[in-house]
Formats: sequence, C-alpha cells, structure tokens
Amino acid sequence: MTMPPSPREARQARGAARIGALVPLTRPGWVEAGRHLLAGLELAVHDANIAGGIAGRPLELLVRDTAADPQRAAAAVDEWADLGVAALAGEYHSVVARAAAARADALGLPFLCASAVLDALTGQPTEWVARLAPPQSRGWGIYADFLLGKGHRRIAVAAEPSVYWASGTRILRDCLEPRSGAVIDLDARSLAPAAMCDALIDHRADALLLLLGFPEPAVSIVKAVRGDPRLAGLLVGAPAGQPEFDGWMASLGDDGAAIPFLRYLPGRLTPLGARVDADLRKRLSAAPSFVAFEGYDTIVVLADMLRSHGMERPRMAGAWPRVAVEGTRGTIGFSRVPGVSVWQWAAAPVQVVDRDPAEPARFRVLHADGEGA
Repeated sequence: MTMPPSPREARQARGAARIGALVPLTRPGWVEAGRHLLAGLELAVHDANIAGGIAGRPLELLVRDTAADPQRAAAAVDEWADLGVAALAGEYHSVVARAAAARADALGLPFLCASAVLDALTGQPTEWVARLAPPQSRGWGIYADFLLGKGHRRIAVAAEPSVYWASGTRILRDCLEPRSGAVIDLDARSLAPAAMCDALIDHRADALLLLLGFPEPAVSIVKAVRGDPRLAGLLVGAPAGQPEFDGWMASLGDDGAAIPFLRYLPGRLTPLGARVDADLRKRLSAAPSFVAFEGYDTIVVLADMLRSHGMERPRMAGAWPRVAVEGTRGTIGFSRVPGVSVWQWAAAPVQVVDRDPAEPARFRVLHADGEGA
C-alpha cells in the first residue's frame, strides 16, 4: 500500500509544481542506493526552488517508498495520476521501474527513469517515458569488451532468478560467444559457496560474475572464492554495481576490493557536477555514488521541461526529443535507440571501475566509454 497524501502535500496541491518520486527506502529494496537517489532528487529540488522554482511556483517532490515492489510502484503511479502531478521521477530497480513505466504509459504520465537499465522498460515503444541510465545492452556490452580485453574467455555467471539477471546473462553470451568466449551458468540457489568454488575449478573458469543479491548470497560467495587458494588468479566481477556502495566494503573488508563493476560517471564532472558533488557529500556524509548524480540530473531535466513547456502532460511528453540540458555528467538529450522502447539519453557515460586494494575508498577506472569518459 502507498502512503496517503500528507497534509503538507494537500496544502501544496494547487500552488506547487509537483513531481512524484519512486525510491527504494526499505528492504528488500536496495536501501543504500535509494538513499543516494533520494539525496540527488532532493538537492536538485532545493536548488530549483532557490533559483525561483517553476515560473514562480515552488517545485514539490512527493516521495513514495517502493521497497523493490513492482505492485507498490504501480499503485503510487495511480495515486499520483489522481493527485495531478506533472511528471514522475526516479526508481533504482529495473523490474520496479518497468512496472511504473507501464502504468505511466497507460495513464499518460511523463516519467523520467533515473537508474533502471532494462532495454525493454515498456512492452512497446512509448512517448511518455524517457531514461537517463544507459540501456543494459550497452553497459553490459562494454563490460564484456572489458573482460575480453583483459584476456578472459571462460566466464562463469553465478545468478539468481530474475528478469534483470537473465537479460544480463543473455547480453554477455551474445557479446562473448561470437568472439571465442564462453558463458558458464552456475545456479546460485543450488550451489553452496564451497560447491561454487569446486564448480569454478571443474569448468576452468577464469572469471566469476556475481548476478545475485546483496548482502546474500553475494558476500558468502566472495568470501569463499577469496579464501580458496585454488582460485587465487580468478577475476571476480559484479557488473550491476554492488561494490559502488559503502555497505559492500563494510560487509567484505579487503575481500571487496578489485571487483570490477559498471558505473555511470564521466572522466570529469561538469562544473555543475563539481558543485553538486560537494553538496551531496554534505548531505550524505559520504562520497556520492553515480546513483545520486542520476537523481540530481533527473530533476534538472524535468524542471527545465516544466519551465519551457508548462505542466500539461501531453506537452511535456512531446518535448523529450527537444531536451538539451546541462547536467552533472554532460549535456543531456533524448533520442530513439534501436531495441530500446523509451526515449533514451544515448550519450550517458559508462565506466568499468573497481576499488583499489591498496586504498579501498579510491576507485580505479579500468575501462571507459561514452561522452566525457
């Protein structure tokens, strides 16, 4: 169930330009990612209001916790449609964002998805939904290029059942197998960590990718692999980005370093990004993740669209291809990308990074692709 409108939300109903924000703030959602996403969204709303709001009206963010539940997200979209919000923003989990995008499309609500990467975010092409994060086929294809460039050919995938993980495995297989690579499927549900290590030896794997939940079973598998002398030269990777957050190192310590993952940041932030980075550090009391910048950029785009095109939903949805907004990570615009069902920021930066074993708080860029990377 979604929370009813607060008294403050009801008082603001006529005066504010309102954006509904979907964020995972409780388990089983990835709470740390949700906290960073919300920090970026809220900071951008604050900055927009300091700059005069939307034609003199305050910008209001109506936040709903999805808890990684697709039905909860869809219900929030229904609620916001009745409340008259101008647009929707956010969400981290791809499967949840897909449910929200389907409802936004059905109800005619503009939705700018911040972080979710599934290529087919909607079942058919839509005019109502756009996305900042790169599609999974692009990001995971770049990750496959990185693996091949480092000489890895026998890639074991420890996966749990999920549309997202299955899509990632398919992308890896499509990228690796035509280039003399092999993808070895290992069922993380049926193999205990020690048995996982034995399977890696039996299959002569030279890399293991973790396509599974955090903290478990990811933490137990990493500890088992790191502690097995037979696997001393094995690359462990986590393309979905689990090592980005401090909770990863808190759970794994030194074992959590040198695990490459995808991060959607450029080689250098824009001047706006540098200022936002400093402000986010104060809000989070930690270095901001790429997810926080995605949140900030989402509001920057929607605020610019509201100022330029007003709050009528069809006018906003019709403006996606005309967006040209300077964000924290580059100039943001949207176009149609083959195989992607929504308006897409095609130039979103992509990096493969890991945590430096000598200084785990420092990230090393191992491979980069995209504008500004």
